[in-house]
Amino acid sequence: MLSSYNAMPREGHFHAALHIFAYLQKHPDRVLVMDCGYANHLRPLKKADYSQFYEFTKDELPSDMPTPLGKAVEFTMFVDASHAANVVTRQSRTGVLIFVNKAPIIWYSKKQNSVETSSFGSEFAALKTGVELLEGLRFKLRMMGVPIQGYCHTCVDNMSVVKNSSVPESQLKKKSNAVAYHYVRSRCAIDILQIEWIISAENLADVLTKI
Repeated sequence: MLSSYNAMPREGHFHAALHIFAYLQKHPDRVLVMDCGYANHLRPLKKADYSQFYEFTKDELPSDMPTPLGKAVEFTMFVDASHAANVVTRQSRTGVLIFVNKAPIIWYSKKQNSVETSSFGSEFAALKTGVELLEGLRFKLRMMGVPIQGYCHTCVDNMSVVKNSSVPESQLKKKSNAVAYHYVRSRCAIDILQIEWIISAENLADVLTKI
């Protein structure tokens, strides 16, 4: 996240970098655990009926995909956005964290290209980015012959985004977010992911949106 200010760093960025090195110096024995076990603490999510909205959408498998072998993997994704976090341009920042089983595989933190007028818009744009990363990871694992089990359990801390994504009858009131809205819902329709609300304190992607 700090690297995005390499071209013109300020004093605050320098102090933030010092905090990082101070943390590493104080906790030299901390490790990143790559746990291959399943995340059994997550409650199962029910798939909604999107048949009247996205009846022709399907999960297209690669034609040259090898036969899956071995133990299946499952995904968990945390998505967050800090609305208008950039004080100069008021661009929001997207944070995405994707786990394969219990192992963190993808960290993503980047400024959004557009300037959103609401936290709803910035969170929906972040969710769209997260789904794109998820689809890329699913394709890569399938081409490596890794079997995939079920949907991706996706956690978001914005209730409006959760309802617009997971309730088929929910209508979008902001047309500017229509692309992200239909893209995410179409992926929910084919069970690539299912979305639930969590409190901000439990959203692991929150750390990827703030300095």
